Amino acid sequence: MTRDNEDSLLRSVALQNAESIRVVRLRAEQQAEAALREQANLLNLTHDAIFVRDMNGTVKYWNRGAEDLYGWPAEQAVGRVILELLKTIFQVPLEQIEEEVIGAGRWEGELVQTKKDGSQVVVASRWSLQRDESSAPVAILVINNDITDRKRAEEKARASEQRLLDAQMELARVTRVTTLGELTASIAHEVNQPLSALVSNAEACLRWLDRGTPDLDAARRSVEWIIDDGNRASEVIRRVRALAKKTDIEKAPLDINDVVREVIALVQRELISHRVWLRTEFAPTLPMILGDRVQLQQVIINLVLNGIEAMQSVTDRPRELVIRSRQEERQQVLVSVTDCGIGISAENADLLFNPFFTTKSGGMGMGLSICRSIMQAHGGQLWAIANVPHGATFKFTLPVNADTAS
Repeated sequence: MTRDNEDSLLRSVALQNAESIRVVRLRAEQQAEAALREQANLLNLTHDAIFVRDMNGTVKYWNRGAEDLYGWPAEQAVGRVILELLKTIFQVPLEQIEEEVIGAGRWEGELVQTKKDGSQVVVASRWSLQRDESSAPVAILVINNDITDRKRAEEKARASEQRLLDAQMELARVTRVTTLGELTASIAHEVNQPLSALVSNAEACLRWLDRGTPDLDAARRSVEWIIDDGNRASEVIRRVRALAKKTDIEKAPLDINDVVREVIALVQRELISHRVWLRTEFAPTLPMILGDRVQLQQVIINLVLNGIEAMQSVTDRPRELVIRSRQEERQQVLVSVTDCGIGISAENADLLFNPFFTTKSGGMGMGLSICRSIMQAHGGQLWAIANVPHGATFKFTLPVNADTAS
């Protein structure tokens, strides 16, 4: 055999081998593509968008879920470059994603893609690398799930949270601006009674001194009462400020009946001047409570004076105010103040304890709000009920002092 014949034979064998290798590779690619198509067909009934792209990004398979999501029919999508078809926006560079797919065999993340009609969708995307028998990468199976509505809901929730945060910040700012005014109103309301008593005692003192023969003993008693009223006003201011600052109140073991009796002595002039008959029904042996004497006195004074004012217009029945005390079953002491006045209207029942709400022409609407705050600071409760056929009852409870309870 000549040299030329040998060379021709070798070239022919080489061409045959190359063709065989090409055919084998083509067959392997076709088999891999068929396998991928078979896998995709198994999921063709799902709502997920599933497609297969080769390593160059060309679409090789497009399921019905992809048609429904993107609007592109399979015959228009297959053969197109996926990036050009969907105009995908990646959170990280595509090269980085493809490197991860080749290295790890899979990738998951969120993408923004464009539908045929030009609208955008957000998808949760899962990529899975497919290899041939020689482990060479041949294609990528992509499963996309539309999460546009979920992302919009999340953005709406974040926007709502931000609006709530903004509202809270604005509320905090407004609260800081109005705190001084509220505190001033609270103090003015609470010190009104001791200041009125102070003025009354000063006037009485002058009358004792203006007599032909001055009654020095009576004048001295009036001055002592003035001193007591001044001290009480000072205590009220200090305690209201402490309450506004949410500092600890000064609690001590107290007999609530004694606290009520002290209040009765302080409001005698108001009872007499408004022709109100006061009746008491005290439980004889009550357990001690733990509380701040001055603050509890302020609560009871407010309730008594409110009852007196509620009976100002009553002319067809006795003006009777009843204060009761008893022990509740749940280790609590209950005190009630009942009047026979104009009562509580249904529309006002839920508003009585709101700050600045008042039914009085000259009222500031702080008294009952402060009283409830004091009760809550003592671990108790304060509420009101309408009486039948007339009047109202205000009740409060206080927990029994555990250290002194038997």
